[in-house]
Amino acid sequence: MIKSFQNIFKIPELKSRVLFTLGIIVLIRLGGYILIPGINPQALTQWFAQKQNTLFQLYDVFAGGALSRAAVFGLGIMPYISASIIIQLLGTVVPYFQRLQKEGEEGRKKINQLTRYGTVFVASMQALGASLFLESLGPDIVQNPGLGFRFIVMITMVTGTVLIMWMGEQITERGIGNGISLIIFIGIVDRLPVAIYDEIRQIAGGNRNLIVELFIFALLLALIALVVLVTEGTRRIPVQYAKRVIGRKVYGGQSTYIPIRVSGFGVMAIIFAQSLMFLPQTIQTFAGENEFLLRVLSYFDLGSPVYWAIYALMILFFTYFYAAVAFNPVDVADNMQKYGGFIPGVRPGKFTAEYIDHVLSRVMLPAAGFFAIVAILPYFLQKTLNVSTTFSYFFGGTSLLIMVGVALDTLQQMESHLLMRHYDGFLKTGKLRGRRS
Repeated sequence: MIKSFQNIFKIPELKSRVLFTLGIIVLIRLGGYILIPGINPQALTQWFAQKQNTLFQLYDVFAGGALSRAAVFGLGIMPYISASIIIQLLGTVVPYFQRLQKEGEEGRKKINQLTRYGTVFVASMQALGASLFLESLGPDIVQNPGLGFRFIVMITMVTGTVLIMWMGEQITERGIGNGISLIIFIGIVDRLPVAIYDEIRQIAGGNRNLIVELFIFALLLALIALVVLVTEGTRRIPVQYAKRVIGRKVYGGQSTYIPIRVSGFGVMAIIFAQSLMFLPQTIQTFAGENEFLLRVLSYFDLGSPVYWAIYALMILFFTYFYAAVAFNPVDVADNMQKYGGFIPGVRPGKFTAEYIDHVLSRVMLPAAGFFAIVAILPYFLQKTLNVSTTFSYFFGGTSLLIMVGVALDTLQQMESHLLMRHYDGFLKTGKLRGRRS
């Protein structure tokens, strides 16, 4: 492994890509500490510390803590993610977007351009909401509220989001790995040193036994290994292409497969479910003294079994929902039939689509169950082992799945560069598969 990392710097192109990526990441982290004028960052940080397990904290995790610091990059890359999801959902119901998806490279460029416009619009709305929200927190946080303050917040935050989006695209084109995913990855990992320090402080303060702490870290390593195993899991549907004679050339006659990744839709399902399940805690923040509303919202407290049960069921639902939106068996079957492909033992057309849908449903059930367990594990550890909230996020949910998936993608790209130039990869026993393979 060490030799493989040393080989990275023996390849000029790969070395420049890695250094370029690291440079962009450093700039993004610095931008997370450039504050918006007119805000008291200390008072805002204290307010965020009191609002655990709300949408604000979830957003702040993906922004690498920039939101709680009221930084220029406070919105992070989430407006781009939101715009991408909206465009993808529109592609299932709007004929115009469906045509763009089928136009190949030109269609992809148009979709990317529309996603950028959508990012600016979503970021503008979120920045306006952020300015109004900050003003509502009182004069301790915003000294001079008004139109001028709102304009400054909107300009700085939207510009910051557009700059992050551009940087992410530059990483994808000129660096290593998927730029947008790496930005989210760095934002999550940014909190790991603080989380580990909190756990060490628990031992030093005598609040937890060393054996229990070692068990917690061993559990984290085992869970990471299990997530890697599930992330790499693929259900392959064999496909055979018939031979076709066009002129003097023979095409087809080869065997391939349709890869259905076990974890292909789990991250988005957890993001959707987590966002909705954080809404009750967010509403509770502004509920005041309404006893009836507070009593209803108490069922959605993290210590309530009702919360865990609903959260798990929502992950199951959104896994199937997102699979139905992002993967269309009918289109796959039509494309196979168009180019002379068929699944052995299955008739082309409608029967092929039904077979693929049946396989997809069977693969998604255990995957959704696994994601549900991973998602509720952090809260279970908080309740039973008194693990800090910051550290528990690294045991499951979106944080763990995103970190594992992005790490595998980046390693896969670096390994492909090494193998292409006859160097040993990170795994000498075989190729490391990324999520897109």
